[in-house]
Amino acid sequence: MAGLATAVTLTGCGGLEAQSGGGEPAAKPDSAAIADAREKLADLDVKGRAPKTGFDRDEFGPAWSDVDRNGCDTRNDILKRDLEDETFRPGTHDCIVLTGTLHDPYSGKTIEFERGQDTSSEVQIDHLVPLSDAWQKGAQQWSDAKRKEFANDPLNLLAVDGPLNGQKSDSDAATWLPPRRSYRCAYIARQIDVKAKYDVWVTSAEKDAMERILDDC
Repeated sequence: MAGLATAVTLTGCGGLEAQSGGGEPAAKPDSAAIADAREKLADLDVKGRAPKTGFDRDEFGPAWSDVDRNGCDTRNDILKRDLEDETFRPGTHDCIVLTGTLHDPYSGKTIEFERGQDTSSEVQIDHLVPLSDAWQKGAQQWSDAKRKEFANDPLNLLAVDGPLNGQKSDSDAATWLPPRRSYRCAYIARQIDVKAKYDVWVTSAEKDAMERILDDC
């Protein structure tokens, strides 16, 4: 798996990239990326949700593991990737992010991040395809190693507005979309990339919602 602290080009998203070194992410994929997303979506299995029975966050490994062994946990790697003007805790080799600016892709607003007991939650790391959603759509059958990779894959991670991440919870595209409409194409294309990479299936309602967003791109 590629180093978490580096930029992550999203396969098939025609230049759409995860935020790297700050700045706003591309609002919309290009026409080639939309065509690629359609092809990948067409290839995804369509099934109903499996029972949530047995789901636990620990099934995906310890939260925010240092999977690439660069000395930083995944949360700090993604904060470092997605924020700009970061400051770091001294003595951590630019690992632990203390402050920074997030241009939130879900709302479009600018959030000044400050690490602290009462402030850290203002910026959270979202799993674009939630762990619970994946659990109900194939991940129950995965190996422990694959689930840990999925939970820490930069392709599936994005620093976002904390309250919106809480609002999304474990929803799929049929029940939640970013309020910033100009980001919805990129959001759906990236979810499809993640589901295609890990063979996570979609429900019929979810597929219909994804197709409607792609039709408007």
